[in-house]
Amino acid sequence: MEANAQTQSKSEVHWEVQPVTPARFDDFASVVNSTGREKHCWCLSHRLGAKEIERLGGGNRAEAMRALSSEPIAPGVVAYRDSVPVGWCSISPRSQIPLLERSKLIRPVDGVKVWSIICVVVRSGYRRQGVSTAMLEGAVQYAKGLGAPAVEAYPVDPEGRMDLTMAFVGTRKMFERVGFEVVGSTDAVASRMPRLIMRNDLCAN
Repeated sequence: MEANAQTQSKSEVHWEVQPVTPARFDDFASVVNSTGREKHCWCLSHRLGAKEIERLGGGNRAEAMRALSSEPIAPGVVAYRDSVPVGWCSISPRSQIPLLERSKLIRPVDGVKVWSIICVVVRSGYRRQGVSTAMLEGAVQYAKGLGAPAVEAYPVDPEGRMDLTMAFVGTRKMFERVGFEVVGSTDAVASRMPRLIMRNDLCAN
């Protein structure tokens, strides 16, 4: 099942958010690794260990991620602005993110089978243009369409702009704009700031 979240802004910008698939893998790559770096995370650090990367991609992280994109539940969604891929959001059931499941720093708040957002990326040149809001709205709708009871994120709450190297965790304001609320705290930090637990309860929507 695919979600197709589309909105029109006053300037007639067309947004579309779609789950990553093998057919959309190059669009995903253009957002997360636009320079084609050979050694790149490919958003796998929380998902796969070395053995799984070897099994799925012959040791190649990009190919392992391509294999994950063919699964029934995609590892995330790609946001398009006027048909140009401009954002990536890693979202899936928490149970499918092993490093998060085992984390002693980001522990579950309760027994709800949440989906988790662990990475948000806005393509260079498109920041501060509403990408994150449209992308997160689409990501939540994708999860809701597949029966997610709630979606969680683990951002920080900076007073000003944060270090871009850790921007993938997102900010409190970013998630509040799309209906998330703080429901707990963690022992994890990013850019020396504590990470929060924020949740969008889909059963209440």
